Amino acid sequence: MNIMKTLQAVHQKIPVCTPPFWAPTGHLQTIIASLLPTPRPAAPTQVFHIKTTDSDDLLHSSYWAGTLPVVVYLFHGLGGSIDSPYMKRFALIAQQLGYHVFLNNHRGCGEGAGLAQGPYHSGRWDDLSAIITHGRELFPNAHHVAIGVSLSANALLLLAAQEEVVKPDVVIAINAPIDLEKAAIRLKSGLNRIYDQHFLRSLKKYLVKNNNKNLEDYHLIFDLHDFDNIFTAPRGGFRNREDYYSTCSAKQYLHLIDIPTIIITCEDDPFVEVSDYKNAKYSKTTLVHIEKSGGHIGYLMGHGHGYKFWIDEVIEKYLASLV
Repeated sequence: MNIMKTLQAVHQKIPVCTPPFWAPTGHLQTIIASLLPTPRPAAPTQVFHIKTTDSDDLLHSSYWAGTLPVVVYLFHGLGGSIDSPYMKRFALIAQQLGYHVFLNNHRGCGEGAGLAQGPYHSGRWDDLSAIITHGRELFPNAHHVAIGVSLSANALLLLAAQEEVVKPDVVIAINAPIDLEKAAIRLKSGLNRIYDQHFLRSLKKYLVKNNNKNLEDYHLIFDLHDFDNIFTAPRGGFRNREDYYSTCSAKQYLHLIDIPTIIITCEDDPFVEVSDYKNAKYSKTTLVHIEKSGGHIGYLMGHGHGYKFWIDEVIEKYLASLV
């Protein structure tokens, strides 16, 4: 099967995300989508503890057995876990298609709290590769598809641009902050402070759960920009915050991607600048969706008072085309 031609055929038929009248803006899309009822997938059949390339613990990877030769890996965004609403929805879609599913927490997140020594961040493509390596060992003859949201989407794009490492066969990256510094600065202004403080509360809980509550200068962390300067950069092995941002922003590497990759973003994402996408250089294996509406991982579509998740339908169409 020519995967790229198959994905291109799906790409051409994806409808526009037309928002409901009660969620016309990026802010409303972002907030309301996170509050709507979320179906819960069945209990996992197995849980894996996976070591990273630097021998740290990467827990936890929940696994559901499927019947078809497609393996789907799901990776959450900043401050999230496998219990994030979009993770549950995407897992259920893959399960209903009969695929194998790995639902993954980053280092120190969810049930992996307290196990990892190093932090997770937007540049941890090697962690994603470690999980996919494990999946390929279990299912060497399957199609392997990785779906990343926000922070993980950036990391997946970095992985897709690497040479001589274990990658998935297909990448789907949703609302990736491909310019990390710009995204962190945008979070500090206007209504975006709501999201910034939400992330910060989640990350401070992350520090406590992972035994960093006595972190020097903890009291000086007032926003995500501070967090990256005081915690992410030094603990992640970067010279400083600027080194982290410049090294791990995916925008500069998109033209190097050599596997089928689907990028999904929108013009009204509150803190991911769409001009970064419009000005980027892409490889021939990359398909890009830039919707006018969607917010940050919202993508509500509907007429009247009803709604559905446009992003769920898109994920289902792409995944279903692989068999």
